[in-house]
Amino acid sequence: MAKTRPGKRDLDSYTIRGTNKVVKAGDCVLMRPPESGTASYVARVEKIEADNRNNVKVRVRWYYRPEESMGGRRQFHGAKELFLSDHYDVQSADTIEGKCTVHTFRAYVKLQNVGTEDYYCRFEYKAATGAFIPDRVAVYCKCELPYNPDDLMVQCEECKDWYHPACVGMSVEQTKQLDQFVCSDCASDPNVKKPQNSDAASPITSGKVEPKRQKR
Repeated sequence: MAKTRPGKRDLDSYTIRGTNKVVKAGDCVLMRPPESGTASYVARVEKIEADNRNNVKVRVRWYYRPEESMGGRRQFHGAKELFLSDHYDVQSADTIEGKCTVHTFRAYVKLQNVGTEDYYCRFEYKAATGAFIPDRVAVYCKCELPYNPDDLMVQCEECKDWYHPACVGMSVEQTKQLDQFVCSDCASDPNVKKPQNSDAASPITSGKVEPKRQKR
């Protein structure tokens, strides 16, 4: 933990101005961006301190949105996806607009409904190099992309792989009406079994995977 600078004192918590919401070290917060009309920044509070004039500062670790990374936003990135960066900063506590929750990927896909303050993180991001940790995750479907929880997918009853409707020549509505699905490889050769993908990042519900529903 960073040492407290001379003339500073550590605080256990900070109450967001104009609210009764209390922020503590380890909490995730929404922070006001310098440009109006842009999305709030998301950060994890590492430390809270005040000076002799009771000006409160927070040391934060920033989350990046996919479009803020060197690689940009890709097809498999969900709308609520964030990367935990190695970029630290000190900001005035007055810029904190509210609290939010950054879930693990596994916890996020289990949510029945996604609120406006719900996000998820499955990668750490090195801001200087553009590198990700982990540098690879499980891929699915013919397109061989990681799972995007915003997209509907259907599971093959035989090989247990997951597919996007468009990648198997179906519409989303057609997929929703299926009782079961068998991919073309398994349908043409029922003796061929693909190994089941049991990676921790895999879709974790059985049957069709519905896109995450977001509360308005």
